[in-house]
Amino acid sequence: MTLSGTARLAGVMGWPVGHSRSPACHGHWLAHYGVDGAYVPLSVRPENLEMALRALPLLGFAGVNVTVPHKEAALAIVDEADALATRIGAVNTISVGADGGLVGTNTDGFGFLENLRHGAPSWQAAAGPAVVLGAGGAARAIVAALLDAGAPEIRLVNRTVARAENLRDVLAGPIRVEPWATRADALAGASLLVNATTLGMAGGDALDLDLGQLPAAALVTDIVYAPLETPLLAAARGLGHPTVDGVGMLLHQARPGWRLWFGEAVPGNAGPMDPEVTDALREAVLLDMDR
Repeated sequence: MTLSGTARLAGVMGWPVGHSRSPACHGHWLAHYGVDGAYVPLSVRPENLEMALRALPLLGFAGVNVTVPHKEAALAIVDEADALATRIGAVNTISVGADGGLVGTNTDGFGFLENLRHGAPSWQAAAGPAVVLGAGGAARAIVAALLDAGAPEIRLVNRTVARAENLRDVLAGPIRVEPWATRADALAGASLLVNATTLGMAGGDALDLDLGQLPAAALVTDIVYAPLETPLLAAARGLGHPTVDGVGMLLHQARPGWRLWFGEAVPGNAGPMDPEVTDALREAVLLDMDR
């Protein structure tokens, strides 16, 4: 990584932000391509989010990612949001325009589908119902992506029913809200199970879910990537289910942001535009997780 007085700057805002491995991901690309730039973690309290985002142009930042708990709040702050972010109701990628305006988009759905396509090439969204646990910013993006990919039904399970119902009403389509208390029953006949909550994250609360009714061929994926193999993925793998961990989603959702912030600094706008996630990149992120 090279830094000069004209370095391109980007980062990730969250509260807390120490769990994010986006700095390791972008740092690997910056070093590999010799880009004069940096991608830094920015710990921002929710009440300071707007002030922090408005400071980006003044500090010379090309943009930022926003992670929990800021994704939905950021949508109301940016000066412009594309149709996808507006539909989802959450922003995870912000770029600073030439006029200093903040432009928001959401790349979580793209990252989620790309992760499944590379981790489980035979998986098809149209194969059957998908069960999605959670109704936050990431879940909203995932549900929208699954609907667009042709999922015939989404069974949405969240601890707060009203939040799930809001997501269903906003996105429309074949979405059925299921009570958290009967989440195990929602797995019957499903072809995909997605944990889009933070349950199972290292240091946090566990995800209590009986997989007994999930069909043997159903794919199980978890957007939590610390630990890499969550208790859900370990249990699913033990029962013979194909599984996909959450690191690939992190890496793939970062690709559009790289293009916005650093792509012009690389000849031919190269960089992580190849749809393949390289072993070296994955290894760099996993090594960072072990530190």
